[in-house]
Amino acid sequence: MNNNSMFARATPYLFGALFVIGLIAPFAVYPTFLMKILCFGLFACAFNLLLGFAGLLSFGHAAFLGTAGYVCGMLVRDVGVTPEIGIIGGTVVAGLLGWVFGVLAIRRTGIYFAMITLALSQMVYFLVLQVKATGGEDGLQGVPRGNLFGIIDLSNNISMYYLVFAVFCIGFFIIYRTINSPFGEILKAIRENEPRAISLGYDVAKFKLLAFIISASLAGMAGATKTLVFQLASLTDVHWHMSGEVVLMTLLGGLGTVLGPLIGAATVVSLQTQLADSVGSWVTVIMGVIFVLCVLLFRRGIVGELQALIQRAGIR
Repeated sequence: MNNNSMFARATPYLFGALFVIGLIAPFAVYPTFLMKILCFGLFACAFNLLLGFAGLLSFGHAAFLGTAGYVCGMLVRDVGVTPEIGIIGGTVVAGLLGWVFGVLAIRRTGIYFAMITLALSQMVYFLVLQVKATGGEDGLQGVPRGNLFGIIDLSNNISMYYLVFAVFCIGFFIIYRTINSPFGEILKAIRENEPRAISLGYDVAKFKLLAFIISASLAGMAGATKTLVFQLASLTDVHWHMSGEVVLMTLLGGLGTVLGPLIGAATVVSLQTQLADSVGSWVTVIMGVIFVLCVLLFRRGIVGELQALIQRAGIR
């Protein structure tokens, strides 16, 4: 049995074990901390779908995370819809925004594509800052968690955790099925050799645009859920720093791997939480040093290096 076959056979057991751990985790670890990891984990997985499998580096993904958060917050707080409708609304708006970004940027490649997404994201940041309904610099505060389906009280942290866990599992499943489908194989072909994919008759622009929309929608799902968890949508979520942070999470965990972005998000969130009180604003410098070390010494990321180590060891 080769290594690829071994990994394929082990995957269902690994996912099953992680699912069970996720079910019992809030009874052993602070639920709010876990919810933050799951929200950013889904955000990083969505970004990895675009960069790791389609080869498109976006510096504008914070726009989808933040916009969906604001939309969800306004729907739940100002309109009075239930939380699940708020999440769906935020996800749909993020998908539509992703379509706009994609149409404008998708025919460019490399640094030009990245800069267009960054410029568009900064426009979104400016709009959010100027529109009164978003609360400006104060953000959208006092967002109620509400009652799921009008029945389950989400003010209870355990109940809220299981909603976040369910949202993460749905988003992760969509990503996993996408990358392990014929569509996902075409994305990988485009990433590896775009001219060859074109010569085979694939409409490369269409596939890239669809990947961008899926990635934006799932990033929005993460942002909408995060707003409910913290009952706040802030400018931090739409700032370009957030786009840089998700790049760090993805590269640290393992670009182009399935679980890498989740591991990277858990690592970054854990470090920020542990270091915030002890080093204050220096946490940004420390994260920068970690990023440089990761790029120089562990280019495959945590999960990528582990997979390479297993393959070198010849484990069957």
